[in-house]
Amino acid sequence: MLGALLAAPPAASLEFDARIKAFGTVAALPNHDVQRILEESPALDASFDLRLMFRESAGPFELIVDHSTSMVSGDSFAFLNAPGATLDQTPAGDAGRAFDLSWEIEDGSRHRSWQRFDRLAIRYRRGDWSVTLGRQAVSWGNGLVFQPMGLFTPFAPTTVDQEYKPGDDLLMIERLFADGSDVNLLLVGRRDESGDLDWDSSSAAVKWHGFIGQGELELVAARHYRDEVLAIGARIPVGGALARSDVVATHVHGSGWKLSGIVNIDYTLAFLQSTAHVFAEYFHNGFGVHDLPETPLALPPDLVARLGRGEVFNLMRDYAAVGASVIWHPLWSQSVVLIGNLQDGSALLQTSLTYEPGDHQRVQVGWLEMLGGAGEEYGGVPLAGDGITRGGASTLFARWVYYF
Repeated sequence: MLGALLAAPPAASLEFDARIKAFGTVAALPNHDVQRILEESPALDASFDLRLMFRESAGPFELIVDHSTSMVSGDSFAFLNAPGATLDQTPAGDAGRAFDLSWEIEDGSRHRSWQRFDRLAIRYRRGDWSVTLGRQAVSWGNGLVFQPMGLFTPFAPTTVDQEYKPGDDLLMIERLFADGSDVNLLLVGRRDESGDLDWDSSSAAVKWHGFIGQGELELVAARHYRDEVLAIGARIPVGGALARSDVVATHVHGSGWKLSGIVNIDYTLAFLQSTAHVFAEYFHNGFGVHDLPETPLALPPDLVARLGRGEVFNLMRDYAAVGASVIWHPLWSQSVVLIGNLQDGSALLQTSLTYEPGDHQRVQVGWLEMLGGAGEEYGGVPLAGDGITRGGASTLFARWVYYF
C-alpha cells in the first residue's frame, strides 16, 4: 500500500465527495443504572453528520480537506462521558489537539451541533519520500477488536462507523526502501489543560516496517505524553489464515513498565453457499485492574488518564473476542462479535445486518446486548457502594449512510 502512495506524483486534479450519516439508538437501561434512576428508560438518542471531502493534486503536492457538520441529541446527551460502550465515535471537538478547528453552532441541555475540520493537511510525494503536514489520521497496529498499539485516537471495540478515523495534528515523514520496507517518523502536537502547546502532552514516534520470510514485522519507539513506549508487531500466514500480534511496553513517567498486547487469527471460508470471515483475538490490558472498585474514583490514575484520552476502553486486564462476518447476498451482509471479560465473566454481544442497495447508500441495523450483572464491567460499572451503576443497557441501533 505504501508503495502505491509513494509512486510517481499524479497530474493536477480536483476531487469532491460528500457523505451524510444518520445514527440512532434505543437503549433499555437496567434498574440499577444511574441514568434510569435520574430520568427514564428507554433512552432515545440520535446524531447526524455531513462530511465534505476535498482532494486536490498539483504535481508532487496534494491538499486534503474534510469538513464535518454534526449534531447530537437525545436522552443520554448529559451522560456521554460516562463509562460504557461507544457505538458512534464522531469527534465532538478539538480539546487537547494542537489546533482548534471546531466551531459551535448551538448548544442546549439535550442537543448540540458544531462544525469541524477532521482533515486539513498537505502531502508532498517525490520518489521514495512522502511528507504530510496538518490534520490527518494515523493507524498503527494489528488489532481486529482491541488496539494496544493504536496510540493515536483508536476506535473503541464497539464503534459501528469506522470509515473515517479521527485525525490528529501532525508531521509525518515516510521513506520507502527498495526491499519493500519503510520507516515512518511521526510528531503529534497537543495542548495541555491550560491551552498551551506542550511537549509533555505531545508525541514523537518512529516505526519501521519490513519483511521476514513470508511474514511482516513492525518496530515502534515513541515518547507519548511523558511516557516511553516500545512496541513490536508481527503478521504471519498460517496455512490459509493470518496470525497477528502486537506487544506494547510502556514506561510510565514516575512509575514502572506496563505490558499490553494482542494476538489474533482470522480466516475466510465458504459457509452455506456464502462467504464468511471468522476471527478470534486475545487482549491483555496492562493498565487494567483485577477487580472493579466500588467507585471509578478508585481506579488507577494511569488507567483513568488513558480512558480520558480515548486510548483504552476497557477497565480490567484480560479479554477474548470472537466474531464473524458473512456475505449472505451481494446486497446483504451480517457481522457478529462476542467480547468476554476473562476476569469477571461478563460479556458483550454485538451483531448488525447491513443492506447496500447501491454504491452510494448503506443501511445498517444492529443490536448490542450486555451479558453481565450489576457490578461487572459488561453488566453495569459500579458508581457508588449503594449498587448504583453505569452501563449494562441492551441497545438497538440503526445507521444510514449516503454518498453523493
